[in-house]
Amino acid sequence: MADPQTKPEILQTLRALHERSTRYWSAFSDSDFLAPIGEAWSPADNVRHLDKSVRAVVRGLGIPKPLLFLLFGPSPRASRDYGGLRDVYRGILAGGGKAGRFAPAPETLPADPAAWRRALMGRRELAAEALERAIEPWSETALDRYRMPHPLLGKLTVREMLFFTLYHNLHHVQNVARRTGIAFAA
Repeated sequence: MADPQTKPEILQTLRALHERSTRYWSAFSDSDFLAPIGEAWSPADNVRHLDKSVRAVVRGLGIPKPLLFLLFGPSPRASRDYGGLRDVYRGILAGGGKAGRFAPAPETLPADPAAWRRALMGRRELAAEALERAIEPWSETALDRYRMPHPLLGKLTVREMLFFTLYHNLHHVQNVARRTGIAFAA
């Protein structure tokens, strides 16, 4: 995957990653999808976490631009590129950064795992569609001018938040792949 830069590249990469990760999550049996991986989250918990974080970005993108400007000010610098943002995030994780309020809440095992999984994956699909719709009205200039808060990374330009969203999704799928030994083709 080449590092995206422009809005069309971001959208294209988001769509491609969503399709590939959907296939990846679908390859798990219901029991394996719900089972923790040792001390780590289950694949389902990873999906729940990603859904929660994508929905937060969608809400942020829906805030009127003048309000974003008032709340978080204009960006005092150019947006970092995808690789730069990824490296900063990796550094924060290496320093002990955690999901905090975006961690999936504990849940009891569902009575009907297949139905629960279909509902979760349906919510994930709706969140991905909502993210694409939320990105569409943003101009290239606006992606670099306005900022949004990130719980670990501080104030990010909207472009950086989209880079984060891309990398964050890839990071979680790759973590599950590494922990389970079930390959993910990025």
